[in-house]
Amino acid sequence: MDTAILARVEDFCTREGLLQPGAPLRLAAAVSGGADSMALLLLLRQLQPRFGYTLSACHVNHGLRGQSADRDEAFVRAECARLGVPLQGQGIDAIATAHTANDQAETLLLRLARGTGLHGAGGIRPRRGCYLRPLLCLSRAETEAVCRAAGQTWVTDETNDTNAYARNRLRHSALPALESTNAAAVQNLARFCEKAARADAYLAAGAAKLLAAARLPGAEPAWQLLPLQAADPLLLETALHSLVAPVRDAEEKYVQLLCAVVRQGSGAVQLTGQVRFCAGNGCLRQETQPQALPRQPESAPQ
Repeated sequence: MDTAILARVEDFCTREGLLQPGAPLRLAAAVSGGADSMALLLLLRQLQPRFGYTLSACHVNHGLRGQSADRDEAFVRAECARLGVPLQGQGIDAIATAHTANDQAETLLLRLARGTGLHGAGGIRPRRGCYLRPLLCLSRAETEAVCRAAGQTWVTDETNDTNAYARNRLRHSALPALESTNAAAVQNLARFCEKAARADAYLAAGAAKLLAAARLPGAEPAWQLLPLQAADPLLLETALHSLVAPVRDAEEKYVQLLCAVVRQGSGAVQLTGQVRFCAGNGCLRQETQPQALPRQPESAPQ
């Protein structure tokens, strides 16, 4: 095991608050059988004495790749047994996934191409709910190096080789082109995501205060328009993003449409079939219509 890589992962987990020594944590590693997830399992086994968590593994066979998927499942079962890590542990508190800096760079490029704001530019967060990403500090080349150093084999998902998927096209063409310009391109893109995520968290705190100060009493969510209109544009965007996100995917176009409605003081943005935001009479309101019941078939004549 490369001690420098192990130390980086330990430092990242400590700095991001993913793992705490002595915390009664039941942690499951999501293991697909690929190099990233096998490296995750190896590194978590090495870090277990340091943090004291209970470690297991989980694997999902979606059955979409036929015999290849069955092969991967059999491989994971055999390797977990060899490494002494129980598969499908019970009473899991947290799940560690094997997202790397390469996944982070690919996610950033995809979101920028499709249109995103600061929140989306923050990429994959180290923690989201019960999901932890301890390997965001490592590149894909480093996870393969961890496996090779330990004599650990892995399996390869053949769908990763096709260019039918946008992420694969980025992986096969865009990132290599960027790395030909700067060998540290992946790390630099991942570092940008970290900075964007910190800036987004800072703005999110200010946006929460803005919405709390503008909130009107009542059961239906509503906010005074004047404080929103007077807010810094970036703070307003962050606040409105936080309103859109619980309702639907907070694409930049919906946030900007809502910003325009707030600034002009009138209009509406329909987010889903049931939820829309309306501005008028000095306030912004979230309106939710009950979902229409499915039409009952007419009874056939007796």
